[in-house]
Amino acid sequence: MKYSFLIIGFVVANLLIAQENPKIGTAFVKTLDGKNFNTDSIKNGGKPILISFWATWCKPCVAELNAIFENYVDWQKETGIKVVAISVDDSRTTNSVPNFVNGRSWTYEVYCDPNGEFKRAMNVNNVPHSFLINGKREIVSQHTSFSPGDEDKLYEEIKKLVAASK
Repeated sequence: MKYSFLIIGFVVANLLIAQENPKIGTAFVKTLDGKNFNTDSIKNGGKPILISFWATWCKPCVAELNAIFENYVDWQKETGIKVVAISVDDSRTTNSVPNFVNGRSWTYEVYCDPNGEFKRAMNVNNVPHSFLINGKREIVSQHTSFSPGDEDKLYEEIKKLVAASK
């Protein structure tokens, strides 16, 4: 009988562990001025983070980041969300990313992943691909592609995440 309880306890513990959300992958990316940055340092003081993989040549990516930017200040005030944009432009086009970002006046944290290390660590195959991260650095949802109005659905997810964490 003792062994039955031990086995049941072990199975339940493993099921609880398996239900945890996956964490943010770790890799080195580049800042816009070319310095190394460890993605382990992506934090927001326990508040949500949106990590968006994008490229300068990807029209839906730029449309998504522009749509989010139109609401970003309000979203930050209401939820504390931080947006981190990860450019997957390769070595041929990564040099154009800083001017591209500055031309749009985005206030996101923007990093470049020219070798695709972080992209692989997060299992990203196509862009745009965004991850909603909770205060424990766990992935709670993700989506690919973008259509106008998706930013509103995303904001509803962010508000639910913030409400659930209170």
